[in-house]
Amino acid sequence: MNNRLAIGFNQRMDMTTPLDVLQSIFGYREFRPGQQPIIERLLAGRNAFVLMPTGGGKSLCYQIPALCRPGTAIVVSPLISLMKDQVDALVANGVRAACYNSSLNAEDSRQVLARFHQQQLDLLYVAPERLMSPAFLERLEQVPLALIAVDEAHCVSQWGHDFRPEYIELGQLRQRFPQLPFIALTATADPQTRQDILRRLQLAEEDVFISGFDRPNIRYSVVDKQKPHQQLLAFLDSHRDESGIIYALSRKRVEEIAQRLQQQGFDAAAYHAGLPDATRHQVQERFSRDALQIVVATVAFGMGIDKPNVRFVVHYDLPKNIESYYQETGRAGRDGLPAEALLLFGYGDIALARGLIEQGNNAEQKRIELHKLNAMVSYAEPLTCRRRALLGYFGEKLESDCGNCDMCLNPPERFDATVDAQKVLSCVFRVGQRFGAGHVIDVLRGSHNQRLVDLGHTQLSTFAIGAAQSQEYWGGLIRQLIHLGYLHQDVANYSVLKLTEAARIILTGRETLMLVRPRLKSTAKKEVRKRAIDLDYDERLYQVLREARKELAEEENVPPFVIFSDASLMEMAFYLPMDEKEMLAINGVGKHKMSRYGRRFIAAIEQYCMDQGDGCHD
Repeated sequence: MNNRLAIGFNQRMDMTTPLDVLQSIFGYREFRPGQQPIIERLLAGRNAFVLMPTGGGKSLCYQIPALCRPGTAIVVSPLISLMKDQVDALVANGVRAACYNSSLNAEDSRQVLARFHQQQLDLLYVAPERLMSPAFLERLEQVPLALIAVDEAHCVSQWGHDFRPEYIELGQLRQRFPQLPFIALTATADPQTRQDILRRLQLAEEDVFISGFDRPNIRYSVVDKQKPHQQLLAFLDSHRDESGIIYALSRKRVEEIAQRLQQQGFDAAAYHAGLPDATRHQVQERFSRDALQIVVATVAFGMGIDKPNVRFVVHYDLPKNIESYYQETGRAGRDGLPAEALLLFGYGDIALARGLIEQGNNAEQKRIELHKLNAMVSYAEPLTCRRRALLGYFGEKLESDCGNCDMCLNPPERFDATVDAQKVLSCVFRVGQRFGAGHVIDVLRGSHNQRLVDLGHTQLSTFAIGAAQSQEYWGGLIRQLIHLGYLHQDVANYSVLKLTEAARIILTGRETLMLVRPRLKSTAKKEVRKRAIDLDYDERLYQVLREARKELAEEENVPPFVIFSDASLMEMAFYLPMDEKEMLAINGVGKHKMSRYGRRFIAAIEQYCMDQGDGCHD
């Protein structure tokens, strides 16, 4: 056992097993599924590649071995904000942790390095570019190390959704420190990305631990985008006073959405890479500290967010790939309580996302990204249980429908679309199979734009035969025809639509085609949130404890979740702990947090019960 683990107490603690560390320091009664075998493997000096969903407890898989092994654990992390949240949470639990990155001034950097060389750190979080500098690698050889952990390991792979060139060199650490246990962790990697990570980091198949991708507490919904701002407002009306993130693809749209929400009385702010660093930092800090309700952001926001009580994530635009969608929706409900993920799916978004991809200079990378975009579009089509489609992409099979997505809770209405499908297929043929969906829709709806006039397409027999239906209707129908294999969208040739052999059956009327009607709003019924932890806790006491936590967080200058999670407060509001033993039985309350914060919450519970008379249950 690592006898350096004084962790802020008068006496060193007698912890002999990982379970002791879990309970005494982190305050959890038992390991989550999949954690213990990984921890034991690292303690035995072996390597691990961990694929575990966001909120599944990845960090503990290396933090606990770091506290049990002699030396300092080096943790590679891609974002400053991610390091800060991790370090804040560890320090709140009494663990000696620090980060070393470009956010530190010269004096702070010297102090961190001094603590590292004096073996006064259990974990040191380092940015990859700093870690791989020759000077820092020499430092590593001068100090005993416990292990090396690579967080957000999908950044290593060109097939990953957030490939970062500075991550490529991390494989060199395996040769430089061959005796150290090495762990790589990510929440998002399809089979091809996994193999690339193993190859680049020189890990073996026997090192792989896959805990599954399912986040059953998240409700997934997709609606056809029509009047998106009104659709967004309708959704937000059911999430008043809750924390959430809204993602959009462009900076301009982010600012427009944020401004309109502010005008509607919502506590919202914009976040994108074009804003000053100070502004972005302020938005992130306010959001982390529950001082800001909604962040409207590009994908520049989120990877570093360790905020557990995000209750919803909205994608105002179509993400470029399923990995991004999965990771971004995974920022909701990290505390295990119910959360919602809403995607507004519009035909124009496909072209926007494709345009962003086409701006790249690497032909191979563009091919990969276009392939992933097509998979994202297929997921959004309303054909099957969302969770089964999502997990299936990552190679995980769900044996039955999930019961917690829009397709399960509100099965789509189907209708006989044979005649309208014939109109579309005929129009594709009449324009020579040389144009994309937007042009075909313009012909069907009878547009008189100059291009159609110049091409003579206003004289086609299919011109205006679909004028009675909206552009969104025809866009949705075309997407379904592509998905079902009646049309082929030639991505490499400006997304031109072409007929497939299967289209002949529809055109000749030999088969009736049943399609799904567009879904314009999420109609899934909301459940009572407290059922998530199966406790009928006192809601008024819970709010009292939240207020106490907020005051304490302001005093400590940390986000509220660093003090205690919502789930811990819910347990307190149910079990009513009145002494140290009872408080330590609450999940998330370790000995260090008990010594720092426990008495204050016990006092709040006692005062509440006195004010209620016999209103508190036994």
